[in-house]
Amino acid sequence: MKSILVIGMGRLGRNLAAELLKLGNEVMVVDHDEDLMESLSSTFPDCHIGNCTNENVLKSLDVKSFDVCFVTIGDNFEASLIITILLKKLGAKKIVAKASQDIQASILTTIGADEVIYPELDMAQSLAVKYSASNVFDYLELSDEYGIFEIPVLPYWVGQSIIKIDVRKKYKLNIIAVKNGENLSVSPSADYSFKESDHIVVVGKPKDVLKITERM
Repeated sequence: MKSILVIGMGRLGRNLAAELLKLGNEVMVVDHDEDLMESLSSTFPDCHIGNCTNENVLKSLDVKSFDVCFVTIGDNFEASLIITILLKKLGAKKIVAKASQDIQASILTTIGADEVIYPELDMAQSLAVKYSASNVFDYLELSDEYGIFEIPVLPYWVGQSIIKIDVRKKYKLNIIAVKNGENLSVSPSADYSFKESDHIVVVGKPKDVLKITERM
């Protein structure tokens, strides 16, 4: 369990804070919009109204006591800059800030953000990969090059084993799990034989996965 501060309660901030709470973290949320915070007070036990571009407001929150401070302001980049600078000045352990452009990310990193997130860009990339092929059930980006994909087995894989097909060498994919209905087999053995209803969870490059899904 971690102690987390979320500044800016737009859509990203609200969803992030809610998921952090579900995972058992201690979460404080802050926004300058009094009406908004009043409406969220029943959802978030530690809910504060304040303009965090004011150094005294941040001082009152004791930002050094949080494991992570998120700056999730979506419509005011100047405010994000000021808050990031102040968090750094006040000794925040880790600052994660939202950006929508590379230049914003560069500036935020330069002034003290430890990590920058691109929620809209990440979502766009994820959707682009997922919907470029009709047979990708799920997709999670791991890096600029690699992702985790859930795809069905190819028809001519059915009845054959992983080692016989030689998936890693022939298709440049690593199988990390096999799903069949509610059953999940993690790190299946090399002699596992595919069934028609199987879904495989693989790690690979999008271009290599799309080559396979085009054959289905």
